[in-house]
Parts: sequence; structure tokens; C-alpha cells
Amino acid sequence: MSLGDHLRELRNRVVLAVVGILVGAAVGWFVYPHVIDLLRQPIDAMQAAGIPARLNFQDVLAAFDTKVRVSVFLGILMTSPWWLYQVWAFLAPGLTGREKRYGLAFVGFGAPLFLAGAYVAWTVLPTATRILGGAIPDEVENLINMANYVTFVTQFLVIFGLAFLLPLLMVMLTAVGAVRARVWLASWRWSVVGIFTFSAFATPSPDAVSMLLMALPLLALYGGALGLSVLLDRRRAKRRDAGA
Repeated sequence: MSLGDHLRELRNRVVLAVVGILVGAAVGWFVYPHVIDLLRQPIDAMQAAGIPARLNFQDVLAAFDTKVRVSVFLGILMTSPWWLYQVWAFLAPGLTGREKRYGLAFVGFGAPLFLAGAYVAWTVLPTATRILGGAIPDEVENLINMANYVTFVTQFLVIFGLAFLLPLLMVMLTAVGAVRARVWLASWRWSVVGIFTFSAFATPSPDAVSMLLMALPLLALYGGALGLSVLLDRRRAKRRDAGA
């Protein structure tokens, strides 16, 4: 395939991906009121705890801008299988059979893991907002900028989702031979410390239970990734010995 053919293929895939995202954004536009009701739940939890907090828009265009941003974000999220397929379809012709299997495995397991991390973040969010809102002085009401709040929530969900993808990345790096399993094993103590540190900061509640609820799934995923990495290295060693 010539360079021109590659560029035309890239253009077509980008157009298809963008069209899919726009369709998803249109759906997001109509479900926006229901999404806002969900986003208000952590703030409602603050108010139920006696913390004076309200969402607000600071100018005329802010409400429309927030609706557009949320709709596009929902469009990207809902149509992720579609635009990920477009990326895959563009890259697949240049990949070997083994690389194709690894790529499909990463996409197949990555999406559920990311969503699981985002779900854990959502369950933690009401507690986080209550703890953060506890710093509001008496007789002072916290008027929360809606645009900033939406950014905070989406970043919170994305960070947790990416944290749940790290064990999968470990396995994929081992599978392609970029990192050996012994490297992961040698750093397991620091990894455990890092998981608990992340969980402590990600769950600002002062009780240990909330931190453990966040840390235990990550520890389980990390332990599973270590086990799979060791198995992959052993299989690679057996194939190498058999070939010798």
C-alpha cells in the first residue's frame, strides 16, 4: 500500500470515528438532564450532612458550555468501542498475528477494567466531597462552579479508571517481552506502598475501611498481574528451550 493509500485510509478512519462520537454526543445531549441528576448526588450528600453547598453557573454561557462539554464527554465514552475499532482497523494490517491477539486482549480487558475503576471512584465520591466540604467555615455557603465541578468529577473517574488499567499494562509489557516478570517481582514492596498511598489520597475519609475498600481491588489486580507475568515468562523460557 502506498503512502497516499495510507493517508486516505487514515482520513477515512478519522472521519468515521468523529461521526460516531458526534452521534454519541447527540445522544448525550438528550440524556444530559439525567446525568446532571447523577452529578448532583454527591452535593446532595454534602447538604444532607449539614454542609452548605450549592452548584451554580457563573455567567450566561456557562450552562450551555457545560452541556456541550458533558455531551461530548458522554459521546466519547459511549462510542469508545466504535472509535477504538477504527484505530484497530487502521493499525491491524501492519501487525503480526501475535500482536493482533495482544491488541485485542488489551482492548477487550481494558474497557471493563476502566469502567470498574470509574465505578469505584463514583462510590467513593460522596464521601470525598463530604470530607472536602467539611473545611467550609460556619456561616459560609460554598457556591460551587458547575464547570469546575464537572471537570473535578470527570478527572476523578478517569484517574481511578487508569489506575485499574495499570495491572493490565504490566501483563502486556511482559507479554511483548519489554519487561521481565522478575522486574515486577523485585519491586512488589514499593508497588504495595504505592497502592496504599494512592488509596489514602484518593479516599480522603479518615477511616481505614474506606482506604482498604479502594486498596484491596488494586492489590488483587496487581497480584493477578504478577502471577500472569510469571506464567508468561515461564512459557517463553520453555519455548526458547524447546527451540534450542
